[in-house]
Amino acid sequence: MTHDIAINGDNAVALAWKQIDPDVCAAYPITPQTIIVEKFAEYVANGEVTTEFVCVESEHSALTLCTSSESAGARTFTATASQGLAYMWEMLPITAAMRTPLVMAVANRAISGPININNDHGDAMSARDCGWIMLFSENVQEAYDNSIIAPRIAEHPDVQLPIMVNLDGFILTHAIERMTMVDTNDIRKFVGEFEPIYPLLDTKLPVSHGNMDGPDFYYPHKYQSVMAMEKALEVAEEVFKEFAELTGREYHLIDEYMCDDAEYVAVILGSSYGTMKATVDELREAGMKVGCIMPRVYRPWPEKALAAALAGKKAVVVFDKHLSIGAYGPMFPEVVTAAADLEQLPRMYNVIYGLGGADATVAGFKKTMEDVAAGNADKITYLGVKI
Repeated sequence: MTHDIAINGDNAVALAWKQIDPDVCAAYPITPQTIIVEKFAEYVANGEVTTEFVCVESEHSALTLCTSSESAGARTFTATASQGLAYMWEMLPITAAMRTPLVMAVANRAISGPININNDHGDAMSARDCGWIMLFSENVQEAYDNSIIAPRIAEHPDVQLPIMVNLDGFILTHAIERMTMVDTNDIRKFVGEFEPIYPLLDTKLPVSHGNMDGPDFYYPHKYQSVMAMEKALEVAEEVFKEFAELTGREYHLIDEYMCDDAEYVAVILGSSYGTMKATVDELREAGMKVGCIMPRVYRPWPEKALAAALAGKKAVVVFDKHLSIGAYGPMFPEVVTAAADLEQLPRMYNVIYGLGGADATVAGFKKTMEDVAAGNADKITYLGVKI
């Protein structure tokens, strides 16, 4: 059974959490994530979930507690944004290395400084190398769906890695959209009971977590995470297929729009994928063969799927909502690498856009794609920057 509701992205995530009913949640409020933990705390206070909600004094403490509770054998969720994720940074690679499959919603927001509370992907991209699986959402529906899908991927016995569900701050977190929710009983069956592997509280099988690793063990343990990430690609597609059977909503490692016959393809993340699809529609009406792609799964990087989608294209334009200062956007070299083994490498362009909440418009995207098709684009463009 399903029915439609009007809801913002933060409340949609909290609703998914309520329907899953995790064992533990520890979080600290930070704009634009605050609504998630406020609403979920309300569910806890009203007895609508059995979750143990722990109020902590900082994001570092939140993730430390969550890593500990997940290691002990409790299904654990948390949420953060921007400086909160930065404050967690010390624990991010530790959480991954300890193979704790906890779920964290990240309401994407620019990293200071200068101080800015608006959306870009600086927080998630600054954490991309820490060993977490990362999903991105185009709209409120996907933020809700990804929150249900996430524990299934993370908790798979062959994966056992933490996972981030990314949703654009304010654009999705605070905007009210129509969304189709899934019956709670169906979600409980889909997600299933948590079956921890080597939990600390299993007194019949004593284990140690978070031990000191010398060179002989550190490198192999890191490589185990590499193998788990590779397995996560396969697991994600399996879970997406099951979710489609449950809801009729189909997801893949990469989402494609009008790419089959496209000569020019844009690669973009998050809510801007919707803006780019509108751009594609306008350019198609003008006779230009354009398509766009969103890597729904950003970590592990879906290299093979992306390469297949880019084969035979004249040019690829990678839109990054973050800047690695002194280099390119973070996604650009990864897309180039994915395409490197193609028989013919398309012309590759990088566009930095939307930093700190700067407007991302159809007009701006359209002009960029037209410049690429006309051969008038620079290798790297700072779209809309005002100096």
